[in-house]
Amino acid sequence: MLDTGHTGFMLLATSLVMLMTPGLAFFYGGLVGRRNVLTIMYQSFVSLGITTIIWFAFGYSLCFSGGEGAIIGNLDKMFLNGVDLMTPFGDGEIPEFLFFAYQMMFAIITPALITGAFANRVRFPAYLLFLVAWLVLVYFPFVHMIWGGGLLAEWGVKDFAGGIAVHNIAGMAALASVLYVGRRRKEDSVPHSIPLVALGTGLLWFGWYGFNAGSELLVDNVTVTAFINTDIAASCAAITWMLLEWSLVKKPKFVGLLTGAVAGLATITPAAGFVTPGSAAIIGVSAGFVCYLAVSMKNRLGWDDALDVWGVHGVGGALGIIMLGLFANEMVGGQTSLFYGGNATFFGIQVAAVVISSIYAFVFTWVMLWAINKVTPVKTTEVEEGELDVSLHGETAYESGSI
Repeated sequence: MLDTGHTGFMLLATSLVMLMTPGLAFFYGGLVGRRNVLTIMYQSFVSLGITTIIWFAFGYSLCFSGGEGAIIGNLDKMFLNGVDLMTPFGDGEIPEFLFFAYQMMFAIITPALITGAFANRVRFPAYLLFLVAWLVLVYFPFVHMIWGGGLLAEWGVKDFAGGIAVHNIAGMAALASVLYVGRRRKEDSVPHSIPLVALGTGLLWFGWYGFNAGSELLVDNVTVTAFINTDIAASCAAITWMLLEWSLVKKPKFVGLLTGAVAGLATITPAAGFVTPGSAAIIGVSAGFVCYLAVSMKNRLGWDDALDVWGVHGVGGALGIIMLGLFANEMVGGQTSLFYGGNATFFGIQVAAVVISSIYAFVFTWVMLWAINKVTPVKTTEVEEGELDVSLHGETAYESGSI
């Protein structure tokens, strides 16, 4: 029977996750140069429209209809065929329409995460093709394999809210994009608006409560634990990043604090409903340290991951999945781990899932970009790159000055 309390909570959680996409647009928009801010924000907002249409047409069906133990589902629920206002989901406490909408918000933001890696370098027509192809060939298979009863779920892989299905595959796709597209001809020396970055971080952090706590799909003690764990991990990661950067570059950078918070949020995502708050603190500290080192390594190697998508989301998502294998506590989410129960098998499965997802997302993204480039040029010209907003969209963010 429909539970109005669970349904009301999930409507709120769905709205919070939707808010994360505009939040991401502000976060990325503040980090790029003022002449290119609209282009990067446009790439996030356009996903709201295109991904919604694809999800309604066939995406939801491919993820959550049939295909038990397989890589992808079937098309039985295209255009929500067989689903109506009275169709229950799971135990029947929320309507399937609501589950459809909640998962749609995840599908919207995941490809938008990748755009931060190739900021200022990818033409809009190529991005639209990339958005559609990446959803179909990378995102939908992993959602089905993990949350739709597919292959990885059959193996016993756990991912509470998207360490693999969102962050790791987006981060590895970002790395493939960076290596394929190449470096910017002129890099932005500093973020053009740190207040926009702060606004975006605040919206992301706020929305992440719906992202993680909502993934329980009802209101119980796990929901509350996931909510608390989300805040603890983000806070610990932010302060760890700040202190580490402060000790190394002698200045406590605000952008560093904000980036550290996002790293903590990404890292706790797969484990939020499986670990205790104490473990969440350890995961947060680890996220701040490891993701900072990943970004530093990226800089030394000369990878032009403009907004650190690989170092924050790719590495953070992978780290969270692995640490779930170390710290999952049966008292929280019913799963034992290497440290709590001596479950070395589960830890090994989590590590294997990270390796498989990383290779799959990287290879498919690289090949996808190569194929798209045969249809329409992927990389912007030197003239376009200098002022993308005007050259690609005929608009500017600011007439004069900056906010």
